[in-house]
Amino acid sequence: MHGARVLLAFAALAAIVPVAAQTVYKCQAGEQTIYQQAPCTKGQRQQTIELQPPAPSGAVAPMPAAPVRSVADDDAAPPPVPAAPPPILYGCVRATDGKAYTSANGHPEPYLAPLGVLGAISQPLADTYGSRDAAIASAPELNRGKGNAAAVATSNYVWVQDQCRQLSPAEACRALRDDADSNQRAIRNAFKSERGPLEAKDAALREQLQGCG
Repeated sequence: MHGARVLLAFAALAAIVPVAAQTVYKCQAGEQTIYQQAPCTKGQRQQTIELQPPAPSGAVAPMPAAPVRSVADDDAAPPPVPAAPPPILYGCVRATDGKAYTSANGHPEPYLAPLGVLGAISQPLADTYGSRDAAIASAPELNRGKGNAAAVATSNYVWVQDQCRQLSPAEACRALRDDADSNQRAIRNAFKSERGPLEAKDAALREQLQGCG
């Protein structure tokens, strides 16, 4: 152990002495062992030890190369944000006057309409939704307190229903853009106190248009 400590001390010494002084002499005389830089004296058993020269002063050990990462090792990329679905909209034709409109509901409720406003625009749906008497019975405001008014209403009102079909995504987007443009004009022309509902409608239209790309 003592010899090892001495050898380490010489190694530390060699780090600060000139590079040429790298030889250490191990001298033994009986049971005594001495490490020195000069050769041993006569009568001592000598053994030379060559120390490795230290790194030049100021030298920096090279940095280890960074490990090559494969694509599989890379952190998983965050999942893409799902695109908004295309809007679902229906194009409908009003049974009473034939006017077109758009709706989110493709199955509007049937309603009573006077025969005088129908003409040849729409066929009565009385056969589908019951007899005319049954239709009038479900509309008590037509016969409440009017005596024979129920008989008149029965012959003058029929059940009708607006006809609708689902628009293609391109048609739905075009209709939404037209509605949004019209609503923007209404906002610009409205008084400040009237803009609340129009701005709420504008926000809803913008949300639907996100699916139009």
